[in-house]
Amino acid sequence: MKKIMCIMTFVVIFITMNSCTADTAEATQDSSTTTETLITSYSYNDSELETMKLINDYRVSIGLNPLERINHISYKSEEHNKYMIANNVMNHNDFVARSENIMELLGAKKVGENVAYGYQTSAAVLKGWLDSAGHKENIEGDYTHFGLAVTTDASGKKYYTNIFAKI
Repeated sequence: MKKIMCIMTFVVIFITMNSCTADTAEATQDSSTTTETLITSYSYNDSELETMKLINDYRVSIGLNPLERINHISYKSEEHNKYMIANNVMNHNDFVARSENIMELLGAKKVGENVAYGYQTSAAVLKGWLDSAGHKENIEGDYTHFGLAVTTDASGKKYYTNIFAKI
């Protein structure tokens, strides 16, 4: 029985470590420019709205400011979800480009990102992020705004990208 519990613990840790990751970036003096334009319209699905509400409810419950939603950041989050689905990966590829875009177009001073996949509910992904030090640090971070996308692949697996910004 002890061996089974040990194996199960390893499996849970392995899945947890491979089903979500966190990353952050801060503004630099790089003056590179982008040709992208600011996206002002984004249609939120129920999972996105619920996850954003849960994140803000959590932040308020520990004495932090709620984050303001920005459509452009949600659009960039959705772009990354589509990339992860198309490539059957979960990662932060091109995070630097996303963060630089948000810094340039929105004047962000700091950007952070959480990604995850496979969670079926907003509550489950939030719990997964809060159980991970790096993700929790982003959720509790010194940010003022955020965007989030929840995209479902052809097999029904949900991909999450949550980008935080201090503007």
